[in-house]
Amino acid sequence: MSKDFLSIPCITLDGQHKTIGDFAGKVLLVVNTASQCGFTPQYKGLEELWQTYRKQGLVVLGFPCNQFGNQEPGDTLDIVQFCEKNFGVSFPMFRKIDVNGELTHPLFAYLKKSAPGMFGSEKVKWNFTKFLVAPDGSVKRFAPLTKPADLAHEIERALG
Repeated sequence: MSKDFLSIPCITLDGQHKTIGDFAGKVLLVVNTASQCGFTPQYKGLEELWQTYRKQGLVVLGFPCNQFGNQEPGDTLDIVQFCEKNFGVSFPMFRKIDVNGELTHPLFAYLKKSAPGMFGSEKVKWNFTKFLVAPDGSVKRFAPLTKPADLAHEIERALG
C-alpha cells in the first residue's frame, strides 16, 4: 500500500481519528452504506463477513453516504443506533462522507481511480458499492448488486 493511501484520514462514528494506515497489512472491504436503501439488508452480510474473516485479517469499513436518493439522512447518532439495533454492526463505521463530486472523500477518490467501474467510469453509482483492498494495495470494485456472501472467495484469495 502506498504511503499516500495509508495516510488518508477517517473519523469513526464515535469520533476517533484514524488513518487507513491503522489497518495496514489487512484486507480491507470498504463500502459506502445507507440506512434507507434497498441494499441496506447487506449490513447483515457485511457483519457476517467481518465475523467470519476478521481473525484472519479482514477489516470491513463502512462509510455512510447520503448522495443517492437521500437514503442516509440521519445524523451520526441515528446511524449508530440504526446499525446496532437492526443489524448488530460491530465492524468499524465512519462519519458520513461524499463518494462523488467536489467533496469526494480522499479514500473514495483513491479507490475509484484504482478500480474504475463499468466502461472506465470512476463514479460510484449507488450505495453499497464495495472495494476490496488487498495487503499489497491492489483494489477490486464490486457493484451494489453483489451480495457480501458472494465476496467470500475473493476475500479468501486476498487473505492468502
